[in-house]
Amino acid sequence: MRPASVLVFDIETVPDVEAGRLLNNLNGLSDDDVAKAMRTLRLQKTGTTDFLSHLQHRIVGISAVLRTDEALKVWSLGDEGSSEAELLTRFFDGIERFRPTLVSWNGSGFDLPVIHYRALKHRIVSRTYWDAGETDRDFKFNNYLNRFHPRHIDLMDVLAGYQNRAFAPLDDISVILGFPGKMGVSGSQVWSLFQEGKIKEIRDYCETDVLNTFLVYLRFEHIRDGISADQLQQEESRLAAMLEDSDATHLREYLEAWRPIQHEG
Repeated sequence: MRPASVLVFDIETVPDVEAGRLLNNLNGLSDDDVAKAMRTLRLQKTGTTDFLSHLQHRIVGISAVLRTDEALKVWSLGDEGSSEAELLTRFFDGIERFRPTLVSWNGSGFDLPVIHYRALKHRIVSRTYWDAGETDRDFKFNNYLNRFHPRHIDLMDVLAGYQNRAFAPLDDISVILGFPGKMGVSGSQVWSLFQEGKIKEIRDYCETDVLNTFLVYLRFEHIRDGISADQLQQEESRLAAMLEDSDATHLREYLEAWRPIQHEG
C-alpha cells in the first residue's frame, strides 16, 4: 500500500566558493577561478574525480513531487530569489507538516549529507527529521537517518541491493524504463547556468529530475506489490493530467517526450 504522503526530492548544487576560499587560501580569485581551483585540488587529492566533497557544495535548488491522498504536485521550493537558508527551511517545514516518506535517487549518498552540512551552517532546526525515537517512539525503528529504514527510500541504494558496484545513473534507468530522462540540461551545466543568473533553468531541470524519480518510484512500488497494475496506470495517468494542465513549458515538454513512449508501450 502506498504511504499516505510521499515527498520525492532532488537538490541542485554549485561549488561553495566561500568555503573554497577559506579551506584553500584562495583569496583574491574570482568565483569562477576559485571553483576551477577547487575541482583541480579535488582531482589531485582523489586521483580519479574532480567532483567536490559534500562539504564544499552549496544548494541552489530543491525540487519535489508531493503525493498525498488529496493531491499531486511538482514544484521547486521558494522562488528564484530564495536564499539557501530559505530553501532548507521550506524543505524541513514540509517534513514537519506532512511527515512524508522521503524518496530520492542517491539521496543517502549525496543529497541528504549535503543538506545536513548546509543546515548546520545556517542553523536550520527540524525536530522531526532528526528524531531517532527521542521524541516519537515510532521513529526509533523507522526514521529518516537510518540507511535501511523505509521512512527514506533511496531508490538507487535499494535497487542496487546496497552494493556500490551495482549503482546506476538516474538518467540511464529512466530511459530504460521508458521515461524521458534528462532533457537538454545536465548536472555539469548547473555552475555555468548559476553564474549566468539562470536560476529558473536550474529549477526547471531539477523538476524534470524529480519527475523521473517519481515515475521510477511508482514502478518500484508496483514490483514490491505496494500498488497494483491498475493503480500504477492510474497514478501515471494522474501525473500526465497534472502535467497537461500545467502552464509551465518544461513540464509540458516533459509530457510530450513521455507520451510517445507511453503509446509505444
